[in-house]
Amino acid sequence: MQHVHQVSATTLYNYVQCPTRVALDYFGDPKERDPANAFVEMLWERGTLYEKQVIRNGGFEFLDLSGAVGEEKERLTLKAMKAQQPLIYNGRIVAGDLVGVPDLLRRHESGYLPIDIKSGRGKDDAGEDQDAKPKVHYGVQLALYVDILEQLGLSAGRRGFIFDIHGREVEYDLEEPRGVKNPKTLWETYQEILHATGEIAAGLTSPKGALASACKLCHWHTCCSHSLRQANDLTLIAGLGRARRDALEVEIPDVETLAAIQAEAYVTKGKTPFKGIAEKSLVTFVARAKLLTTPGAEPCLKEPIALPQSRLELFFDIEVDPLRDLTYLHGIVERTGGENASERFVSFFTDDESEISERDAFAQAVEYLAREPDATIWFYSPYERTTYRKLQGRYPDVCPPETIEKLFAPARAIDLYTDVVARATEWPTNDQSLKTLARYLGFNWRDTNPSGAASIEWFDRWVKTRDDAIRARILEYNEDDCRATRVLLDGIRALAN
Repeated sequence: MQHVHQVSATTLYNYVQCPTRVALDYFGDPKERDPANAFVEMLWERGTLYEKQVIRNGGFEFLDLSGAVGEEKERLTLKAMKAQQPLIYNGRIVAGDLVGVPDLLRRHESGYLPIDIKSGRGKDDAGEDQDAKPKVHYGVQLALYVDILEQLGLSAGRRGFIFDIHGREVEYDLEEPRGVKNPKTLWETYQEILHATGEIAAGLTSPKGALASACKLCHWHTCCSHSLRQANDLTLIAGLGRARRDALEVEIPDVETLAAIQAEAYVTKGKTPFKGIAEKSLVTFVARAKLLTTPGAEPCLKEPIALPQSRLELFFDIEVDPLRDLTYLHGIVERTGGENASERFVSFFTDDESEISERDAFAQAVEYLAREPDATIWFYSPYERTTYRKLQGRYPDVCPPETIEKLFAPARAIDLYTDVVARATEWPTNDQSLKTLARYLGFNWRDTNPSGAASIEWFDRWVKTRDDAIRARILEYNEDDCRATRVLLDGIRALAN
């Protein structure tokens, strides 16, 4: 197949995030791109700075090719590998339409293995009580380098390494099954993505966009979301992502069509003809489509709910920098007696980006939350509970595991999303994020750009500048998140009355 565009590691990374982005990067009108997102720019900057830090302070000798460009860099890289240079920094390798610039190429017995330096963790957390998993977007990048090296006859095997933010060298075995439920290897995943990307690059396919939470960080967000709304795309329905849309749209092309069907007509012996969509899910998506297409539709309960009442309510939200693997803020809005006028914001902000400071803020927050055992703690998603369990494991001197389990006991700590919104409510909205639902109920954040990603970018700037105004912005945003949780709780209580 003749590709009309080169395929790089960045292309594959972007494909994992969204195939449509790859198509638009190749063929979209540059005038329709949004300005660069500040959070995305921060990621690139931090990645570059961390790479330089590792190279500068790594204590190893290497051939530095960072000053060369284009074909000259490629020529020098090949020359160095044929001369069996032990370690090459910022080389360029090319095979056909594939091009890669691995951070490091390291000589092993029979050839070279790639190493990428990443300013994040080397693997994904798979969840509580599960081993960390290789990141697909890291894995396919390493696989591209290995593929090129194989074609050049210079590969030392189908594996590579990620040098992560903690200074660990994490091995990626590209031929190891990714899990019991998903026995596919990263190499097989890479081959599939490479084929799909090649077809996009050749103009043979043009994948449809799909509304997702990651869209807001993409420079095609405005253009793509406008097209989806114009088409009344099925991914406008909360929880109905790309794969389910693709399964449905052969027979059901848009939201209006889905709203008009009788779900039971598509069910035979408890199963639907749509891959990945069970009977219960189809019924849910039809109900959501009806809400979206009915003028004046209002949220409703799917089942009765019992929401605990307590004299003191604590609306809880944390801020985490995943690249530094640092919890930098614990925020709580107190409300007494159900009176909004009684609200008070309490926060525990790290003094700096050190582990000592993270530990101290965690200890203060745990002490505060444990002080009122009869208070109800409200939070949105399992993230707070999962993060506190991790922090306890990291700082066991702060408290024993039993303290965290007691804090988050179901009788006093309610995950408003998992336990209430997702289980028992429906909304005439495109998603069920806290910001969407609180805004639907009339709440507005004070900041013009409120998001968890923005908070991380602000924190990064605060680390560099110690600007009190930036710190105040982070605190204000977190306080608003806590208040939004309260607004949502009150809105759901109104539905239940």
